[in-house]
Amino acid sequence: MKINFRLDGKVALVTGASYGIGFSIASGLADAGATIVFNDINQELVDKGLAAYKEAGIKAHGYVCDVTDEDGVNAMVAKIEKEVGVIDILVNNAGIIKRIPMHEMTAAQFRQVIDIDLNGPFIMAKAVIPAMIKKGGGKIINICSMMSELGRETVSAYAAAKGGLKMLTRNICSEYGEFNIQCNGLGPGYIATPQTAPLRERQADGSRHPFDSFIVAKTPAGRWLNPDELAGPAVFLASEASNAVNGHILYVDGGILAYIGKQPK
Repeated sequence: MKINFRLDGKVALVTGASYGIGFSIASGLADAGATIVFNDINQELVDKGLAAYKEAGIKAHGYVCDVTDEDGVNAMVAKIEKEVGVIDILVNNAGIIKRIPMHEMTAAQFRQVIDIDLNGPFIMAKAVIPAMIKKGGGKIINICSMMSELGRETVSAYAAAKGGLKMLTRNICSEYGEFNIQCNGLGPGYIATPQTAPLRERQADGSRHPFDSFIVAKTPAGRWLNPDELAGPAVFLASEASNAVNGHILYVDGGILAYIGKQPK
């Protein structure tokens, strides 16, 4: 039996992939042969992404689109189909987090996180599924989180959205599996990105930042993960190698969810 991880001839749309985790995932998909399409909220970010892909030697197609705007999403998908091809792989990566204690968070702030992190993937999936059915199959990868399973202070909206996204993932599997559409989730752990760099800087006395110490102690791997380490799992979920995997959340967290933590000394 030949196991096929290649994505040659496939069109992959990764939302919010101008930089960060989305960029790393898209780069991995490109290395496996996929044609990369991405969107972001404004032209400045799209231009930044196009420059980054070009520097990496990847020919990517960028579009300005707000994933919460259903009409805008439908127009973007139609344009991609016309200019690049039918979308074979959708990675719902675009998202935000607001770290605010729940009793201080406004309903409007809560709704904004839910809108982008949960309604956005619903709108995107809804837009690409008809063409996937017509073509005979497709792959949808939702970027979930450890907060799909765990709670933590100040992230009530994010945890609610990611918990909902886990169940949306399973329901897309349930509803469209018969059309050879596999919908799975990818749940990153704590990733070393420019955004988290301040949390990993050594303190003036040479000690670790308290949050850095907390994450390292909670992770069996004993370290933060690199964005590139999400590429392999994403390629697996986007390829024929995962055709029998559906409705699954693959946590790439260095083992945090399996670990109770170190015993205090």
